[in-house]
Amino acid sequence: MRVLLVEDDEPIAESLTRGLSRYGFEVRWVRTGAEALAAGEDFAIVLVDLGLPDVDGLDVCRELRARGDVPIIVISARSDEVDRVVGLEIGADDYVTKPFGVREVVARMRAVLRRAQPVSKEPERHGRVRIDRRGRRVHLDGGEVELTPKEFDLLAFLAEDPGAVFTREQIMEAVWDENWFGPTKTLDVHVGVLRRKLGDAASLETVRGVGFRLVLP
Repeated sequence: MRVLLVEDDEPIAESLTRGLSRYGFEVRWVRTGAEALAAGEDFAIVLVDLGLPDVDGLDVCRELRARGDVPIIVISARSDEVDRVVGLEIGADDYVTKPFGVREVVARMRAVLRRAQPVSKEPERHGRVRIDRRGRRVHLDGGEVELTPKEFDLLAFLAEDPGAVFTREQIMEAVWDENWFGPTKTLDVHVGVLRRKLGDAASLETVRGVGFRLVLP
């Protein structure tokens, strides 16, 4: 997945490029707003710093949004609420304040990309399990499985990338709230319930010290 990174701070850009590459992203790094606007539109998502040497990053966001609907995340040392509000109002999809960790940026990127994806009209088939995202229904061997809203959200999130390991933090941010604080015991409870309801048709595996992954036939 191609990412356009617009950042003039070389140490931050290099660190972020290395980190995103470890998560499977292909990063193109540019240092100025002019380079960003000349880079084309073949990117899945754009990360834009506001403090660019030639133009304000907000102007880059505004121009990119005028050109199309590519997801945009602002990454900036500006933590003032006004900058956040302006950035979101002119079309940015999220706003991350420096300093930040790569895992946080990746989690924000995945959340923005999920929201940007159109919901498929056709149910997803994973062996004996069928997930209808539009109808928010799950069927097992032809019969409907009664799930609570959070149980469905958890299963749907893990099923976006079967076999991939998601950390507890990523799951809590995606399924509960990106500002969730406190214990994650509720996650273990929901995983346990899903295991009972899906039986041997799917495996919610615990990856010790990391999180969970969904294994579907």
